[in-house]
Amino acid sequence: MAFEGLTERLQKAMTNLRRKGKVSESDLRQTMREIRLALLEADVNFTVVKDFVKTVRDRALGAKVLEGLNPAQQIVKIVDEELTKTMGETAVPLNKSAKIPTIIMMAGLQGAGKTTTVGKLALKLKNEQNARPLMIAADIYRPAAIQQLQQVGDQIDVPVFQLGTDVDPVEIVRQGLAEAETKHNDYVFIDTAGRLQIDEQLMDELANIKALAHPDEILLVIDAMTGQNAVNTAQGFDDKLDITGVVLTKLDGDTRGGAALSIRAVTGKPIKFIGQGEKMTDLDVFHPNRMSNRILGMGDMLTLIEKAQQQFDEKEAEKMNLKIQENSFDFNDFIAQLDQVDKMGNMEDIMKMIPGMANNPAMKNMNMDPKDMAHVRAIIYSMTEQERTDPDVLNPSRRRRISAGSGRPIHEVNRMIKQFNQTKKMMNQMSKGNFAGMEGLMGGAGGGKGIGGKMQQMAMNRMVRQTKKQKKKRLAKAMRRRKR
Repeated sequence: MAFEGLTERLQKAMTNLRRKGKVSESDLRQTMREIRLALLEADVNFTVVKDFVKTVRDRALGAKVLEGLNPAQQIVKIVDEELTKTMGETAVPLNKSAKIPTIIMMAGLQGAGKTTTVGKLALKLKNEQNARPLMIAADIYRPAAIQQLQQVGDQIDVPVFQLGTDVDPVEIVRQGLAEAETKHNDYVFIDTAGRLQIDEQLMDELANIKALAHPDEILLVIDAMTGQNAVNTAQGFDDKLDITGVVLTKLDGDTRGGAALSIRAVTGKPIKFIGQGEKMTDLDVFHPNRMSNRILGMGDMLTLIEKAQQQFDEKEAEKMNLKIQENSFDFNDFIAQLDQVDKMGNMEDIMKMIPGMANNPAMKNMNMDPKDMAHVRAIIYSMTEQERTDPDVLNPSRRRRISAGSGRPIHEVNRMIKQFNQTKKMMNQMSKGNFAGMEGLMGGAGGGKGIGGKMQQMAMNRMVRQTKKQKKKRLAKAMRRRKR
C-alpha cells in the first residue's frame, strides 16, 4: 500500500506531539524536522517539502497555536490542510464536451499501465453514466499493443477501432473519430504509443494527434512507483502537450507516494484518477482531502461508504441484515458476502480506511493472503447443503469428511468454523448496537489468519451500513427542526 512508511512516520511524529501538555517552539521545530525527513524519504520533491514545512511552521507560529488550547490537535489540523492543498484541495472532474463525443487522449511512457487505464476509465463511465465509449488503438509500435486493447475491450464489452500496424497513427485516429460519429459514441479514448523515455519523434506524433482530434482531455498516465521521476515525466509531457490531468497507477504497490504529493505542486496539473489494483474496477476519483486523511492515518470513511454503495444491493443488504439480527446467517450467506466484498478491492487497504486502523497493531496480525480464502471456499464447497444452512450439525465425523473433501487439515476446518461462529455472534451483537468485541476480533482466534480477514471485513461492512443509516437519520432530524 502506498504511503505506508510515510503514514507510520507522520503518525509517530504527531503521537509524540500529542503526548505533550504544552508545545514549545523547540517541540514544533523537532516535529517539523521529523515531517521533513518523512516526506523526503517518501520521495517528495525537495522544493515541495521545503515550502510545505515552512508554511506549516509559519501558520502554527503566526496563529499563536502554541499558546492556545490543544496545540497538538491544531498542528495536526494545519498539516492535514496543507497536505490537502499541496495535492490540489478538491477532486477535479473530467472535462466534458458540449456535444458528443467527448474525446480523451491518453499519453504516457511504456509500462505505466496506459492501455489498462483506458479500459478502466471506459468501464467506469459505462457503469456510472451508461456511456457508450469507443477505444481507438493508435499504438502501432509496441508488440501486441492492439491485441491487448482488444482483449480489454472484450472484457468490458466496449468496441475497439483499429487498422493494424501498417497505417499511420494520425490516420487511424481520423478514421476512428469518423466511426465514433457514425455510431454516436459519447466518449472516445485514444490509446497512443509510449516510449521507454520521452523523445522528439514520440512528442511530434502526439502533437499531430492532438492537432487533429482537439481532445477535451489529455490524461497523462504515470506509474507512481517511479517516484520523483514521475514528476519529471509529467513536466516533459506537459511542456509539449499541455496535459489537462494525471492518472496515477500502481498506487497499491510498494511505492513511497512522493509522486502524488509532488505532481500538482510542481506542474499545476490535477491528479484526476488513481489506480489501486489489477481489476478493471480498480480506478478511483482522486480526492486530495481524503488522501491526506489516509496519509495521516485518519481513515477514509467516505470512500469506504462509496465502495460499499457500489457493490451492495440495498434489498440484499436489508435481507442480510435481517438474517444477522435473527442469528440465521449461514455459510451460503457467507459465500455470497465474500463475492461482494472481493469486488471492493484489496482487503488490507479497505480495512485501513477505517479511522485509526492504518497503524493499529492488530493490522499487523492479520493475514490477508488470497490463498486463505481459496481454502475457505474449498472447505465450504465440501459441505452438504444441510451443513451450509445449519452449521450446528457439524460434528467431528462430518468435519473429518469435509477435511478430506477439501484437502485441508482438520485443524484448519475447525478453526474456520470456530471463527465463523464467533463473528456471527459478534455481527448479531453489532446489529443491536453493541460494538464491544470488535477489537478482540481484530486479534481473534488464529492470530487473524485464514477466514479472519474476510470475516473482519464483513463486520466492518456492517459498521459502514450502520454509519450510513445514522447519517441519514441525523439529516432527517435536522430538516425537521428547520421546518419547525
